[in-house]
Parts: sequence; structure tokens; C-alpha cells
Amino acid sequence: MVTEGIPAWLRGVVDRKPADPTGVNQVLNRTSQRVVAAAVRPRPASVLVLFGGSPEPDPATPGGLPADADVLLTQRSKTLRQHRGQVAFPGGGVEPGDDGPIATALREAREETGLEPGGVEPIAVLPKIFVPPSRFDVTPVVAYWRTPGEVGVVSEAEATRVVRVPVADLIDPANRFVVRHPLGYTGPAFAVHGMLVWGFTAGVLAGLLAVSGWERNWDYHDVRDLQASLEAVGMTL
Repeated sequence: MVTEGIPAWLRGVVDRKPADPTGVNQVLNRTSQRVVAAAVRPRPASVLVLFGGSPEPDPATPGGLPADADVLLTQRSKTLRQHRGQVAFPGGGVEPGDDGPIATALREAREETGLEPGGVEPIAVLPKIFVPPSRFDVTPVVAYWRTPGEVGVVSEAEATRVVRVPVADLIDPANRFVVRHPLGYTGPAFAVHGMLVWGFTAGVLAGLLAVSGWERNWDYHDVRDLQASLEAVGMTL
């Protein structure tokens, strides 16, 4: 893992654990300890939270966020058995040959998006988060894309979109709200690039933005129906 030469604008997400100052981010509470207490045998997995952008901070913006800062997201195929159609970070389950969560995250990102790992610098490994529907115990790996390369859909059976979403769009208060699942789950959401980012992915993003120094005040009292929010972007549960 890289510890030197990390862009100053990324120091917040490296030096601080994801946080939930709003009290609406249930995802961050799904720790491994709670998994054990629930007598559920988790399956280890890892995802790549990959930020790109200029290495130089912008002194005119909060946290020094450069105008070209972005994060890599995928939209999962609607034919998958679990989390179909959802927006996600590249990632997946640990395989026997993987040498830790960083190796898993990079391998999965390469398989899903064609990412060349050589230009990627892992800068933080976050605490594991349990995802109940898939029973994955997921380790988010935060990384910086110092040498960006081409990415795209490798297999439409896995993903239908691969998108570098501007961080400026994620922190825009007009694109942020809370969604409520019919089963009672509530959590942060982002409406960006014709997609609804919710669940685990939105929880991790919201937790990182809260400690980044880039975040703008947003209305976390704006609670919307999840199904209606999905239908607004042509998606379904």
C-alpha cells in the first residue's frame, strides 16, 4: 500500500475512517463483529474505491478538490442473481490465489472494467462491511489512479456500464437525498449520470465524503421512496 506522495486533497479519506454525522447511514454499522453476533458465516470480498484526478490540490475549493476528480463506478447487469442492475464499485469475492484484499480488488476491477492495475496506487484499506443479501463481508480498498487508462464494459453478463463519475456531481446537494426501501431500510443515495447510487455503494461514498473535506451541506431529511427513485432512472428493485 502506498503511504508517500498521496495527493493532499485525498488525505481526509486516508487519515480518517468513514463517518456518519447525519445518522442516516446504516451501512457503516454493519461491522464484522455484528456478523459474528448474528451467527452468519460471511464470505470475504473486496471492492476498489478508485479516485482519479490531478495530484495537485485546488486552493480555491474545499479540501483542495481538483475539478477533474472522479470515482470509478459500474452498473451491474440486470441478469445477475444478486444486486442486479445496481450501481457498484468494481469488486467481488476472494479467490484462493488472492494475496489479501488489495489483490482481490485489483483483480476484480481488471476483470470487470479492463483496468490496468499498474497505474493504481492503493492508499487505504477500510474496515469490513457486511452485505446481508449476498452475505459478503466486504473490504473497501481506497486507491488513487495516478496514471489513468482506458476502462469499459468487459462482459455485459457482469456489467452494463462503467463510468468515471465526477466527485463534483456526488457532492452537489441537488443530487443527494435519502431512500427508503419497502422493507424498512433507509440510507443515503446519489442521482448521477442517469443512475441511482444507493445501498452499500452509496453508504461507503457518503462515509468517505463526510471526512473528505470536500462535502457540501445537503438535505438528509429529504427521504424518498426507493422504488420510485429507481423508476425515475429506468431501474427496478
